[in-house]
Amino acid sequence: MLQKHLKEAFISNLNGTSLLEISVGLSLAPLCLLGRGLLLILYHLHYGKPLSSRKYSLLLDFLVLVSPLLFFCTVLSPLIFSMPIIIAAFCAGIFYKIYSQRKHETRVPFRQIVKDFQETYLDPEYIPAITVFRVYVNVLTSISILAVDFPQYPRRYAKAETYGTGVMDLGVGAFIFGNALVCPEVRQKPCVTQPKFSSLARQLFSIWPLIFLGVGRLLSVKSIEYQEHTSEYGVHWNFFFTLAFVRLAASLLLAMFPKNKSWIIAINLAVLYQLTLNISSLKMFILHGSNGRDTRVGFLNANREGLLSLFGYVAIYMASVQVGLCLRKCRNSVKGWTEAVCFLLLTVLLLFLFLHLSQAYADPVSRRMANLSYCIWVVAHCLTFFIFFVVTDLTLVFTKLLVKGSSVPCCWNAVTAPNSSARHGMEAVPVGREGKLSHACLISAINKNQLLFFLLANVMTGTVNILIDTIHSKTAFTLCILHLYMFFNCLIMYIL
Repeated sequence: MLQKHLKEAFISNLNGTSLLEISVGLSLAPLCLLGRGLLLILYHLHYGKPLSSRKYSLLLDFLVLVSPLLFFCTVLSPLIFSMPIIIAAFCAGIFYKIYSQRKHETRVPFRQIVKDFQETYLDPEYIPAITVFRVYVNVLTSISILAVDFPQYPRRYAKAETYGTGVMDLGVGAFIFGNALVCPEVRQKPCVTQPKFSSLARQLFSIWPLIFLGVGRLLSVKSIEYQEHTSEYGVHWNFFFTLAFVRLAASLLLAMFPKNKSWIIAINLAVLYQLTLNISSLKMFILHGSNGRDTRVGFLNANREGLLSLFGYVAIYMASVQVGLCLRKCRNSVKGWTEAVCFLLLTVLLLFLFLHLSQAYADPVSRRMANLSYCIWVVAHCLTFFIFFVVTDLTLVFTKLLVKGSSVPCCWNAVTAPNSSARHGMEAVPVGREGKLSHACLISAINKNQLLFFLLANVMTGTVNILIDTIHSKTAFTLCILHLYMFFNCLIMYIL
């Protein structure tokens, strides 16, 4: 019991980090993805064929896409502001090597290459940035839920107690955001008309695994007296329940209102919830209970954070539905996606302005309440993260055009405009060719088993905490445990 209380205290009463540090940290995963893509293209340039070995593909993906993130959130966290510059310089060096070593007959003026790139058409059926965004949110969450129990994980990255912006605070909202990007209402084709409540019926069926997992987690945690952070969701509530009820509530709203107006619902819901927090005693109830002394008597008192934060999470979900619908519009060219990036950047700037005003005049960011500031912050940073991945994909498309026949798994399929790049000996990857490499991609493997990946990470986190005194672990031991934990989880997904 003493060890349980020590671990609970270790992750309690924290205040988060700065918005700038989180924004800089979000660039690290896309830069790792860019480095991996450039390495694969360089390999193809040297050997005239793609990397086809499954064993080496898994090793490369883990060492470049996952392992650096383990270091960034532990021993390299003091260098977080300089690491993006170092990785970007490394990627620039690889790109220069690719550009300078192309075959002599493909050498054309750089300006002409840029022009051909702008005329390149992309596969409209697949948006790789959505896949990679969702996978990396899952990967970063899986790393953090175990790493936070070790002293090498900076306390400022852990969840803030009441107000603050920790990395793990963002992870919760980003999970909701990523789920909404691929919900049935977003994936449904505009030309297809379905019964009004068909999506709601599908969601009713699909949330049962989440309810089952939530109950399973509750029973296991209580039975083994596992450490809990009660002010996170409450006594009985957990994130599986939140995810299930958010999906159900959002589907009900989308069945009642036009889905292309979901941003209006999101704004109204978040603003009305914030007004209720400010003009009523609801905020005091969430923070201190009905008696003002943090009582947990009764189901509502016991789980007040988890139940009432649903309003904020539904608002985030609805905002993400609008983003998903916007992204699904036919943008089958590089030029179209460049314009989309500019529009998203403008949206992010406006959201950060609203965030400043919300924190100044309404309330600071609070994941515990999922207030208006938290909703704006999550949507702004999720869009920032997504923009980074789109820019990464466009950069890889440009680089693939330099090396005939090269391909990168989980990157855009490109088809060049007629009589453009062919004149200069450049060739895009035909639609469908990259699909053959999906077996050799860790991102694709995790994407096909996302819920299982998250569940396995939770089970392994609990096992490690039971077997190991994490809060007194040395650095080398911590890094070994975290790498073994993530590699085993990734290996299982890769085999599946």
